[in-house]
Amino acid sequence: MSRRERRAVTQDAYVAPHLRRPHSVHTLDRVVIRFAGDSGDGMQLTGDRFTAEAAVFGNDISTLPNFPAEIRAPQGTLPGVSSFQLHFANYDIVTPGDRPDVLIAMNPAALKANLADLVHGGLLLVDTAEFTKRNLAKVGYETNPLEDDSLQGYHLVALDLTGLAIGAVSEFGLGRKDGSRAKNMFALGLLTWLYSRDTASTIRFLQTKFATREQLRDSNIAAFKAGYAYGETVEEFAVRYEVSPAPMPPGDYRQITGNLATAYGLITGAHKAGLQLFLGSYPITPASDILHELSRRKAHNVITFQAEDEIAGVGAALGASFAGALGVTTTSGPGLALKGETIGLGVMTELPLVVVDVQRAGPSTGMPTKTEQADLLQAMYGRNGEAPVPVLAAKSPSDCFDTALEACRIAIKYRTPVIMLSDGYLGNGAEPWQVPDLASIEPIDPGFATGPNSVAADGTEQFLPYLRDENGARPWAIPGTPGLEHRLGGIEKAAGTGNVSYDPANHEAMIHARAEKVAGVVRDISDLEVDDPTGEARVLVLGWGSTYGPITAAVRRVRASHRHVAQTHVRHLNPLPANLGEILRRYEKVVVPEMNLGQFTMMLRAQYLVDAECVSRVRGLPISPSDLAAELTERIDSLGPEAPKETA
Repeated sequence: MSRRERRAVTQDAYVAPHLRRPHSVHTLDRVVIRFAGDSGDGMQLTGDRFTAEAAVFGNDISTLPNFPAEIRAPQGTLPGVSSFQLHFANYDIVTPGDRPDVLIAMNPAALKANLADLVHGGLLLVDTAEFTKRNLAKVGYETNPLEDDSLQGYHLVALDLTGLAIGAVSEFGLGRKDGSRAKNMFALGLLTWLYSRDTASTIRFLQTKFATREQLRDSNIAAFKAGYAYGETVEEFAVRYEVSPAPMPPGDYRQITGNLATAYGLITGAHKAGLQLFLGSYPITPASDILHELSRRKAHNVITFQAEDEIAGVGAALGASFAGALGVTTTSGPGLALKGETIGLGVMTELPLVVVDVQRAGPSTGMPTKTEQADLLQAMYGRNGEAPVPVLAAKSPSDCFDTALEACRIAIKYRTPVIMLSDGYLGNGAEPWQVPDLASIEPIDPGFATGPNSVAADGTEQFLPYLRDENGARPWAIPGTPGLEHRLGGIEKAAGTGNVSYDPANHEAMIHARAEKVAGVVRDISDLEVDDPTGEARVLVLGWGSTYGPITAAVRRVRASHRHVAQTHVRHLNPLPANLGEILRRYEKVVVPEMNLGQFTMMLRAQYLVDAECVSRVRGLPISPSDLAAELTERIDSLGPEAPKETA
C-alpha cells in the first residue's frame, strides 16, 4: 500500500462510509493561506501546524507570522489581530506570498484588517459566532458584512466555528469558554481536509504537547478530527485541492525559522573552533528565541547567561571571549544602541565577539513585533571613535545558519567583534532547510597563543600581545597561561607591547591597523555573482538581507513580462565584495530595495559614486513583490529603447 493510500485509509476513518460525499480533487501549483483572529485565538499555533503538515508532505514553504507586541492585546480590536500567512507550493518559492488565496477570519477585526489583501474570488472562511453587534461596532462596521452583500467578490463560507467546536468537545465536560478555544483546531482540521494534508503529524504533536493534560489533549484532537470530518460531509466543499511535493536536491530536510537557524549556526561555529559557546543576552523581541534555544543546549558545550540588561549581557560575552570562549550576544535595535560602548571595547581589545541584531521597526520601542532593516548605519557606525567591525546580513531563514557560522569564523580569525544582521521577518519566518553534513564544514582554528612570540633587545624571549599576524590579528592568550601575562583595557595600546600609550603617531598607526584588519576580511569574501540570464539587462537590482525573497519574486515577474533585469545580493556589508564597484558600473540604472529610507543606497553612492536609486518601504512588513515588480517595470521602461550598438 502506498503512503498516500495509507493516509487516505487513516483519515477516512473519521467519517462513517454512508456520510462521505464524492469530491473531485483539483491540483494546484501554489496556495497562500492566512489565518487571522485575536491574539488569544491560537492563530500562530494553527499556522505553524499547517506549515508542518505541508513540510512533511514535501511542499516548499515560506511563512510570515504577524502578531501584536502586547501579551494579550485588546480582544476584538484591530490592534489585537494576530495572523499567520503560509505560502506552500510544488516549486521553489522565496516569499510568504503577496496576497492570500484563502483567509480564515475568526472575528470582525480579523476580517477588516485582512480583507483588502485577499485575492478577488478567494476563499473567505469566517466564524459567524463572533459577528455580534458589539464586535462589529468595535471595528467600525455599521452593518454585518456577512449579510450586506459587501463580500460578493469572494467565496464566502460562513460557519459557526465556535458552535461546531463546542459540539465536538462536549463529551469532555468543558464549559463554553474553554470549549470555544478549540475552534482553531476545528478550522485546522477543515483546512487539512480541503488541501489533502496528512493528519498524523498534528495528532502526534497534540498528543505530545498535552501529554500531561488529558482533557486538553483529547478535546483538541477531537476538534481537529471533527473539522476534518466536516469537510468530508458538507455540500459546501465539492472540491478538494492538492499541491504536489516540490522537487528538491536529495538530503535530509527540516522546517526551520531564522532564529533557530541562527542558534544552530552559532553552536556549529563554536564546535568547529573547539570552543565553549557563551551567550550573554537580555530578552528582547524578536531575538529572544535564540536565547531560548541556546539555553536548551548545555549538552553541546553552551552556556547561557540571561543578564539584567543589554549592557551586562554584552559585557559578560566579551569577558567570556577574554577567558577563551566564543562570546555571543543577541539583541534588536534598541539593545544594539546600548551595547555600542562594549562593542567598541571589543574593537580596542581585539577579541572575538559575535553580535546578532534581529532588527525590528523603530525608533525607540517602535513596533517590536514588526520587521525593518533600519539598523544598518547603526551597525556600521554606531560607536564612538574609529571603530570599524565586519557586518554581515542573512538573506533567508535558512541562510541565518550559514551567516552565523561565517560570523563566528571571521570573529575568531580576525580577533574582532562581528555584527550579524537578521530581522523579525527572517527570525520568525520558516522554510525548509537541508541539514548540512557537519563533517564537510571546515574547522576554525582559534590559534591560541601558547608561548613567547618575539625576542627582546637583550635576547630574552617575550610575549607581545599586539604583534600582528598576516591577517592583522593579534594573539589570543588565555588568562593564566604562564609567561603570557599582558595588559588589557579600553585605553589606546602601544603597537606590539599593548602598553598604555598617548603617543599621537602610535594612535594613528593603531587606528589604521584596526581598520586595515577589518578591510582585509575582503580576502575571504567570494566575488559577487550577477543573475543576468541574457546579458542584455540595463537595470541591476541590488539587495541585502531579507529583501532577497521579495526581490527574487519581483525579478521573476518582470522577466515573465519579457523585460530584461539583472539581480545580485550582498551578504557582506563591511567590507563589501571586491568586485561590487565593477558590477555597479556595468548597468545604466542600479535599484536598491530596502526596508528603511535608503541606508545601503547612501553607502553605495558614497563609496562608488553611482546614482543608485532606493525603493523604500517602512511599513513593518516585507516588501511586496507585486509592488516592487511594478516599480522595476517603470524604471526599465523609463530608459526607453536601447541605442543600437556600433559595429566595427
